[in-house]
Amino acid sequence: METNQSKRKRIVINLDQTRVGQASSYGAQRKTRRWPKVVAILLVLIFVSIVGLAVGGFLWWRHYQTTPAYSVALIIDAAQRDDMVAFGKQVDDEAVARSLVADVSKKASDRYGVALNSSLQRQIDVMIPSLIPRLKDTIHVEVAKELKEIAAKSEPKPFIIVAIAVQRLITINTEGDNAARAIAQMPNRTIEMGLQRSGDQWKVTELKDEVLIQHVVDGLMKDLPAIGGFDLSPFLKPTKKGKAR
Repeated sequence: METNQSKRKRIVINLDQTRVGQASSYGAQRKTRRWPKVVAILLVLIFVSIVGLAVGGFLWWRHYQTTPAYSVALIIDAAQRDDMVAFGKQVDDEAVARSLVADVSKKASDRYGVALNSSLQRQIDVMIPSLIPRLKDTIHVEVAKELKEIAAKSEPKPFIIVAIAVQRLITINTEGDNAARAIAQMPNRTIEMGLQRSGDQWKVTELKDEVLIQHVVDGLMKDLPAIGGFDLSPFLKPTKKGKAR
């Protein structure tokens, strides 16, 4: 009897511990399966952000290409590279020449000093407008020099950097939808450019600079009346003739 009882053994199973083990194993499996989803979501968010930045950058660049600042950057880049073909596309030489008429006429008149009279002033006023168009090539070269001076304020850089940094070199203000003014502060003077919209871009149509005006006047003086070649009688006192003996 005792022998049979000794043979009987109880098998005790701790169900609580089994449940805890199963729960832990199940939780670990759930965490393991969750990580790929988290990584996938993060990757999607990163991809969407990159695409959003790329699209935003592209739209900003397309808009920037229609602004006066972009056209000024094109001009500076062309001047840096001595690309006169590209430079000519951004500068309206005839309009620049017309804008110089009043200032050139005044500077030319000033060179006559006290010898200037109303008759000579009329001659100058009539001749200057007809002479300036002949100097379009001279004006073209001088404008290129002006812009090279502006570009010289910084080391030559790739165009993309010039385009982004141009507003640090030049102050650009728009005047309505079709006009703008760009001002560059040089060490010894101020260069001011007027721009007009031309399609999706802008062209320089006006330039104000004392050095440019003086160079244009220098080129015109040989075609104007010589300073010593006009009638000086208004400045001379009449002389009395001696009586005949």
